[in-house]
Amino acid sequence: QVQLVESGGGLVQAGGSLRLSCAASGRTFRTMGWFRQAPGKEREFVAAFIWSAGSPYYADSVKGRFTISRDIAKNTVYLQMNSLKPEDTAVYYCATSQYSGIHYPTRYYEYNYWGQGTQVTVSS
Repeated sequence: QVQLVESGGGLVQAGGSLRLSCAASGRTFRTMGWFRQAPGKEREFVAAFIWSAGSPYYADSVKGRFTISRDIAKNTVYLQMNSLKPEDTAVYYCATSQYSGIHYPTRYYEYNYWGQGTQVTVSS
């Protein structure tokens, strides 16, 4: 089991910034990342870290605006979100994956454990 505790969501105006945090405990994992789900839409990949390699990767929709980072000692991943847009409004979920295939995991079913989610609302 992996326990994930998220924090940092909130309400911000378009163009503003927010920082999300997710602390993991329990068993080890290969990848840790963020997904988001807006009302009426499917859960979509945002960004993740291949933990052992220290390799971050992003969805095209957030490249250049969001930055994922980590604190290995704290088993924590952060998502710095800048230049936020109304279309970034969603519940953001932290997740971990044991997937070891040839591609970086970006599909929700490739992730095993999920946090409770944190609401991010961007007003126009």
